[in-house]
Amino acid sequence: MTFIRILLLAIVSTAVPPDLSDTIAVTRAKTPSEETLVLGRAGWSQVEKPPENLIHAEIGGLRNDKGQVVCAIYSSADGFPKKEEKALAHVTSSISAGHAVCEFPGLTAGTYAISVFHDENSNGKLDTNFMGIPREGVGASNNAKGHFGPPKFGAAAFHFAGSRLELKISVIYL
Repeated sequence: MTFIRILLLAIVSTAVPPDLSDTIAVTRAKTPSEETLVLGRAGWSQVEKPPENLIHAEIGGLRNDKGQVVCAIYSSADGFPKKEEKALAHVTSSISAGHAVCEFPGLTAGTYAISVFHDENSNGKLDTNFMGIPREGVGASNNAKGHFGPPKFGAAAFHFAGSRLELKISVIYL
């Protein structure tokens, strides 16, 4: 957009009565994934971006702030929750005051499940005893719990319609 057009828009916006409009939008793109600039009476405002598809998981119940939290998101029962290579995405998060946050951006609408573990020694894997019982804290979406093993995908699964979804997951220590 040329300087003259911007100047004309600024002049027009000051001539518009306050009850009709407080801002004039100047659209640079027609697709919802691109940005829109807004010209207001006070001048340019920040660039507005459309909301991104995001799953935001708040992890609580951590017994200390040592290490990190490792989260994985799955779109099917295949590999959930033990086979990390089958996950759509992995996120590691630092811990503060017994809480952590894992975010999964850019996902499409669908059914998902999240597995979480407290990697206290930061070795990137879930440590278990000789019987396979976790030595570190574990959790899943819906706070699903397993019976004589990890939770099933169906118990941890949730529907994501798009936009933004807030989840809370509690870690337990076995």
